[in-house]
Amino acid sequence: MLALRLTRSAHPAVHLRRLLVTTASAGTGFLLLCTLGHALTHPGTPAASALRLAWCTVPLATTVHFALAVARTDPGTRPRPGLAAIGLGPARLMAVSATTTALSTALGSLLALLVFLHLRGDLTGMPFDGAAAGLLAADVPLPLPAALTLLAWVPVTASVAVALSLRPRETRPAARSQGTGRSLRRFDVRGRGARETFGTYGRFGAWTRARQDADGGAPARRTVNGGVTSRHPAGDEAAGAAQGGADRTAPTPDGADGTPEAGGRTPDPTPPDPTALPWGAAFLAAGLAVEAYAAHTPGDTHVTLPGGPTGPAAVLVGWAFTALGLALAGPGLTHLCGRLLQAARPGALRLLAGRGLMQEASRIGRPLGVLCAVASGAYSTAVLYDPADPALGPLTTLGALLVTGCTLATLLTAAVEARQARADTTAALLRLGAPNTTLRTAAALRAAALAALFLPLTLLVAVLAALPLAG
Repeated sequence: MLALRLTRSAHPAVHLRRLLVTTASAGTGFLLLCTLGHALTHPGTPAASALRLAWCTVPLATTVHFALAVARTDPGTRPRPGLAAIGLGPARLMAVSATTTALSTALGSLLALLVFLHLRGDLTGMPFDGAAAGLLAADVPLPLPAALTLLAWVPVTASVAVALSLRPRETRPAARSQGTGRSLRRFDVRGRGARETFGTYGRFGAWTRARQDADGGAPARRTVNGGVTSRHPAGDEAAGAAQGGADRTAPTPDGADGTPEAGGRTPDPTPPDPTALPWGAAFLAAGLAVEAYAAHTPGDTHVTLPGGPTGPAAVLVGWAFTALGLALAGPGLTHLCGRLLQAARPGALRLLAGRGLMQEASRIGRPLGVLCAVASGAYSTAVLYDPADPALGPLTTLGALLVTGCTLATLLTAAVEARQARADTTAALLRLGAPNTTLRTAAALRAAALAALFLPLTLLVAVLAALPLAG
């Protein structure tokens, strides 16, 4: 009931994204039902039906990825101060997000079933003079349990993915400083453990001792937190820690405890460095190597690809490795773009654009990698497609539109999420007097840097991926 209330009271833009999820779920469910129809009309060729079902995993994966991106940008299920007091903690909000996703995708599966039954003529007679009778097995009774099982794939997979992605995580690692054995944890005024960063010890400890050495051993006088002065390093460190704890637990207007994040710790301002770039490069190189090896290996099993061309079955393995490598390498490449923008004595504009890319690498990097994989596959298919071959039917077109549309929608949704995440930073810059032109120019610079890196990479991967089948 709570999920339905949040769905009904959401912003129109949120409703639009959920409607797109429902549409994508309906398209994927229709493809799965058409695969069932092919199996009913061709009982003697189970391998061909299994191959069609395997190809349906591509639109299924892109639909689930899009549903996960929409769930992450849903403002109604975002943790806010005070919600835990009424029973809406992180676990409950995760359950609400998973339920909302399940409702949206289940509605799409229901629409797919209704359209499928209508085209079969099971509801109001055969439409379009029976043009779709061969594809949908209109002359064979439809096994309802099998149809419902296939239609349940999208809601179950999407809701499980959302639950796993948004599940509450422990954010209190027991880290220790190297060589000293001193724990980098302290406790705030409420007794909760808060992770301390290396920068804090540098500000209140090492910095003070360095000033003492520079002054000939005399304790340095310095300002702590904008007012209180002290000649004792221990007092400086204690004052800074106490002020940091007070800042973390300052009450908010609605009466909440005011902790910025779950676990009572302040987020590290340094953008995280993605660590999956070596794995992505390894999978990408392995996929291209498998494709090149399969092209020169005689006697390999050939399969029919969507759109008509046939090729060695090992090429499919290479394509899967290539797509996985691009998806894994996307965040690292985006982070690299941010670093390159800040190289060679950058100005304020390049610093703002590069820092933004580094901060948003984990959000927009993976959708960018998936988009590169889809674009390279589309380029390879366009190069290999023969206009005289009628194999490119309506179901192949529907699958291509689903994959492309879901990938683009996921990237746009990730951009919306990144914009929501940097809303406070943008507001702070505007309060400091930064003109809107600077912010727009920084956004255009980020987009240009990403295009300069990802477009040549996509073209290179597409050409290399098409070589085995072209030969």
